[in-house]
This record gives sequence, structure tokens and C-alpha cells, in this order.
Amino acid sequence: MARIKRGTNGLKHRRKVMKLVKGFRAARRRNYRVANEALLKSLSYAFRDRRVRKRDFRSLWISRINAAVRAEGMSYSLFINGLKKSGVTLNRKALADLAVHDSKAFGSLLNMAKQAVAK
Repeated sequence: MARIKRGTNGLKHRRKVMKLVKGFRAARRRNYRVANEALLKSLSYAFRDRRVRKRDFRSLWISRINAAVRAEGMSYSLFINGLKKSGVTLNRKALADLAVHDSKAFGSLLNMAKQAVAK
């Protein structure tokens, strides 16, 4: 059986790992074995947190809408229910942006929701 020499492939892989851990500190940057573990962990965190970021932003938008709605004496759930009944299909991101930057437009949406809930 022929001898397999895989020095070049292993070296390429190690160089790739060491290039990816360039910003890490201490042995996580210098020692290949530690660097490889740190890299695998960081990539798994990045994969997970790309999904978590979406949850975090949604909860932020809901908090902003809730704060703006409670200032007008209404609860968040009644507001969303009123918007659904009145046929407004704005998402929470747009609603939160309106609540923060355009209070006049948000006030008109609030009035629409109040009227829809009152019916």
C-alpha cells in the first residue's frame, strides 16, 4: 500500500484556523489546539446568536410599542388587537419606529385601535 503524505492539507487547514482566530487573545491566538477549540465554539455561538438577535429585536420593538401605548392609557395587547380588527397590517418594527420618531402618525393608529376595540 502506498504511503499517503498529507502535510500540505494539514498545513492549509491549520493556516486557515490561525487566520480566523487572529483577533483572539493569548493561547487562543497562538496555540493551534486551543485556537481550534475557541474557533469552533465561536462559530457555534455566531450561528446561535444570529437567531437570538431576531428574538431580541422583536422584544425591543414590543417594549417600545408598549411604553408608547401605556402613556396613552391603553395596554399593548388591546392595541394590537384593535389594529388587527381595523385591518392595519404594520409589523412591530414599523410600529416601534413610528412610536419613537413620528408620534402624530402613531397617535392616529392608536385612535383607530381604540375605535376598533370599542365596537
